[in-house]
Amino acid sequence: MSDKVRAIPEGFHTVSPYLMVRGAAEAIDFYQRAFGAQERYRMAGPDGSVMHAEIQVGDSVIMLADENPQATARPPQALGGTSVNIFLYVEKVDEVFEQAVEAGAKPQAPPEDQFWGDRYGKLTDPFGHEWSIATHIADVSPEEMQKRFEALFAQA
Repeated sequence: MSDKVRAIPEGFHTVSPYLMVRGAAEAIDFYQRAFGAQERYRMAGPDGSVMHAEIQVGDSVIMLADENPQATARPPQALGGTSVNIFLYVEKVDEVFEQAVEAGAKPQAPPEDQFWGDRYGKLTDPFGHEWSIATHIADVSPEEMQKRFEALFAQA
């Protein structure tokens, strides 16, 4: 490896999600409207499908592609749901949550203050991917978090 080539490419973090989507071009448009995503790159296949794309949300890159029968990864619709939840920290969770719903996301839980120190909401995008959206509002020690958790479930 050359001294000039970075092991982790510019703009990426150690872990970066890669989403399989039915309708990747539409998904890119949705993520732009819902989360302010910026498209970094798109590679079209011979049939016009999205073979690979990269969008940036905040300081993170999300890769995505159209469903492909040769790939082992499947979009949520092919699985009857998803096994992954994407957690997105933002400055103003209520505004971003509403923006995502207006763009077409389905609300699962509206933003509320949570015992672990986040104001947190959950939604599903039109392509079946689940998103948790949060703004960190308090630093909570592991011990205090455990107490708050126990108190919450004692009330249930």
